[in-house]
Amino acid sequence: MQSKDIKVNDQLSKDASLSFLKKFDWRNYIVYFAFIGVIIYFSVTLYDDGFVSADNMMNIVRQTAMITIMAVAMTFVISSAEIDLSIGSITALSSLFAALAIQSGFGIIGGLVAGLATGLAVGFINGILITKVKIPSFLVTLGTMGIISGTAMWITDTAPVPILDQTFNFVFGAGEIGPIPIIFVWTFIVVVIGHILLRKTSFGRQTLATGGNESAAKFSGINTAKIKLYAFMGTGLAAGFAGILYAGRMQAGRYTFGQGDEMSVIAAVILGGTALAGGTGTIIGTVVGSLMIGVINNGLIIMGLDVSQQMIIRGLIIVLAVALGRKSVR
Repeated sequence: MQSKDIKVNDQLSKDASLSFLKKFDWRNYIVYFAFIGVIIYFSVTLYDDGFVSADNMMNIVRQTAMITIMAVAMTFVISSAEIDLSIGSITALSSLFAALAIQSGFGIIGGLVAGLATGLAVGFINGILITKVKIPSFLVTLGTMGIISGTAMWITDTAPVPILDQTFNFVFGAGEIGPIPIIFVWTFIVVVIGHILLRKTSFGRQTLATGGNESAAKFSGINTAKIKLYAFMGTGLAAGFAGILYAGRMQAGRYTFGQGDEMSVIAAVILGGTALAGGTGTIIGTVVGSLMIGVINNGLIIMGLDVSQQMIIRGLIIVLAVALGRKSVR
């Protein structure tokens, strides 16, 4: 009798294992496999060049911090089936307004408020044009990207605006708490807030519902226009904060900050498993996607490849990872 029970239990265990394997979709975890593979490859090939050193790892974290912060906010926009191409240009404008506020004597608080308010205002305008005027987000943010970039160049005549307030520079970019860069602390805080918002709040659930099926979300009582407006205000705010961190780290505001960052941000979000068609999103995946892009950039630079070669290889890796990843069905 006991032998029979053992056989039954063994069969149940086998059935459970087979059921798990059938349900397991490796495409959902492609970014993690790819990230580990990239780390192993560069660690082996560039071991003697210091790739695995603590200093280089911290350098990767610093380089990807602003991308990660913006990508966390972009996860909400893309999850709602929209896109924001203006996020990089908002970063530059926010850094300049923060620097100008400090230079005008408003201090660290004035600089912080100016930078965040700039990003929030642009995000609000984008959101209104998309939700009220009904212009597609691609066109709206493509247009505002050009307007904001031109404004950033115009207000300072392309000249950088130095920040001499060392407290601001320490708190928002250049400082360290022991061995930990303070910019890492800010990134961690933003990631935790983003994860909680997406997974633990009604706003996160409504964002995913809006992107998954907007008509069904409306019928269920969700104000999809408000959700999208908040999402774009979130990307504006995150871009504004990224601009402040750029300014603090480089001790100046510049119109060049954030140039091209929108592509890295979108790539990090998509690599992380958020569907471009909307309806799914993951903050943890986005962070891993951002770090993977940072690792690739860092590794290719250490290998001594020129810019054109870096762009080709980086593009191929991103396309391959997305192609192998999960495809959302709407």
